[in-house]
Amino acid sequence: MKVLRLHGIQDLRIHDEPVPQVSLGETLLRVTAVGVCGSDLHWFSEEGIGDARLVKPLVLGHEFAGVVAEGELKGMRVAVDPAIPCGACEFCSQGNPNLCLGVKFAGHGSQDGALREYMSWHSGCLYPIPESISDEDGAMLEPLGVAIHTIDLGHLRTGMTVGIFGCGPIGLLAIQLARISGAAQIIATDKMAHRLEMAQKFGANQVYQAQEGSKETTEILKATGGRGVDVAFEIAGENEAVETAIATAIPGGTVVLAGIPAEDHTWFTASTARRKGLTIRMVRRMKHTYPRAIRLVEKGLVDVRSIVTHCFPLEQSTTAFRLANERQGIKIVIKP
Repeated sequence: MKVLRLHGIQDLRIHDEPVPQVSLGETLLRVTAVGVCGSDLHWFSEEGIGDARLVKPLVLGHEFAGVVAEGELKGMRVAVDPAIPCGACEFCSQGNPNLCLGVKFAGHGSQDGALREYMSWHSGCLYPIPESISDEDGAMLEPLGVAIHTIDLGHLRTGMTVGIFGCGPIGLLAIQLARISGAAQIIATDKMAHRLEMAQKFGANQVYQAQEGSKETTEILKATGGRGVDVAFEIAGENEAVETAIATAIPGGTVVLAGIPAEDHTWFTASTARRKGLTIRMVRRMKHTYPRAIRLVEKGLVDVRSIVTHCFPLEQSTTAFRLANERQGIKIVIKP
């Protein structure tokens, strides 16, 4: 089978490898669609993410869908949770598997991911998807799950004013979720005009091009009558966006940080956050979101399909990653 491995910075190579053996509790999958995530781009451009570094040629890809390749369920189309928690630690037993210290995560560290024709994965991580959900839609359920968890952390209530700072795929999904959660006003920022256009399409009431922070902060405060936003979601991975989120949040408000900064450091003006008495929450992937994500897409409440703007075969993965790294389009999908 064909397998794509990252050997170094922007060094992707296709290998011929045996179809993996299936261990107890696993299922063999034929991979049908893999989304290129922002965290994949950190690996591609920096040979790592945060404190995790490339130690051997790694198969990337954690947003994926597939078809069961053998056994009683052969032919079943599934979306796949890329995280395999231990199930026995304190955090798993408390219902927080996303905080499990022993988690295995596809395409991270030494755990190979989905950019290959076949893979074996834990059977408990497979979620059947209906025919109305395409392979590309199935891959999008992972970023939708992250967006659901992000919105959950904001504890939105009907009638709130919401700020979305960063309109990549997860930001655009968060806008849709905020809208169906009853947000009365949704304000979005991004550096790229085509993403702001998409944000408006999905329900943002006002959009502003992100520059150095001060200009959009002034505009957002003006748009909210000087009040600010009840909940600010930073999904850009840029400290300018963090500062804008802090500056525009109301006193006593909540700031949810979902972006992953390239330098592995986040900073903001402490006095502003302290004097406002802000609650700051950090997003760690997602938890228990796949059934909800499937229902939202199946019922047409969230549009994931329009976010996928490019599809490539495995042989053109380097082109796909370079386009994603240049932030062209929105979501790029590779189809092994």
